[in-house]
Amino acid sequence: MKLTTRGRYAVTAMLDLAIHGGGQPTTLGDISRRQEISLSYLEQLFAKLRRENLVVSIRGPGGGYQLARGDAAIYVAQIIDAVDESIDATNCQGKGDCNHGEVCLTHHLWQDLSDQIHNFLSDISLADLVSKGSHNGTRVSGLTDAQMVSVRQL
Repeated sequence: MKLTTRGRYAVTAMLDLAIHGGGQPTTLGDISRRQEISLSYLEQLFAKLRRENLVVSIRGPGGGYQLARGDAAIYVAQIIDAVDESIDATNCQGKGDCNHGEVCLTHHLWQDLSDQIHNFLSDISLADLVSKGSHNGTRVSGLTDAQMVSVRQL
């Protein structure tokens, strides 16, 4: 089980916004250059993040995106959920039909693992990531090494 590029990029872009925004709009072009993420991909992600009220867009000269609320009130799980990413350790996308249309023997184990990971990410805010120094220079990794180890141990 792993988080796909979409979820990783969304968390990375939101963390970049939290670090570099400073109360001013940040352009997707700036995030794209700093994080080496395609501008068109960021546009798709930020459309979803805006619909979920995690970011607001500012139009006009000097415009860009800002966090819709403080970084302490935005959690990693919210970002992942906003971009339609699922953290699913089952082989059936949680449907319970992995064994010829029936629930497999270990379905509940993998579903519980998925729930634990989601709960873990629901407790990590952007402010937590900023304060733990999960960034060096201009590139950010999304989660700290210690947090990634914790996710792997779940």
